Amino acid sequence: MTHPLIPKILELATPIAEELGLEVVEVVFQTNKRPPILRLDIRNPSSDTSIDDCERMSRSLEAILDTTEIIAGSYVLEISSPGISRQLITDREFAAFKGFSVIVKTHTPYEERKEWRGKLQGRDEEAVYINQKGRAIAIPRQLVATVQLDG
Repeated sequence: MTHPLIPKILELATPIAEELGLEVVEVVFQTNKRPPILRLDIRNPSSDTSIDDCERMSRSLEAILDTTEIIAGSYVLEISSPGISRQLITDREFAAFKGFSVIVKTHTPYEERKEWRGKLQGRDEEAVYINQKGRAIAIPRQLVATVQLDG
């Protein structure tokens, strides 16, 4: 279940990230840790996400979080990059990673398989499209559980 502060944190973090030329990919607030950990995964859409990108985002967001005081008590702020082995979720990500190697996993078998590997060609309302050694494959979207970058 998503922590109730996540939408508020996204409201604050998204414009900061955009101003820095970055995107917020995910926000997780781990309240089961002592002190709690607020982790934001960011991505630089124009190049590899650098440590400098994470530091700039951390400083900017920390200043805003401290002044708004939406998080009571102490917490640890972690800013990181989601890395290469991540799931593709948004239409923008599917467009950005066209031609990349992906692993498509299905809820139930499609053509007797639950895992497909190939080069991402895209997706639409009907299917996720991959190219497997020159063969075009359309995996029905309602069967798709996850699509993630391979390697």
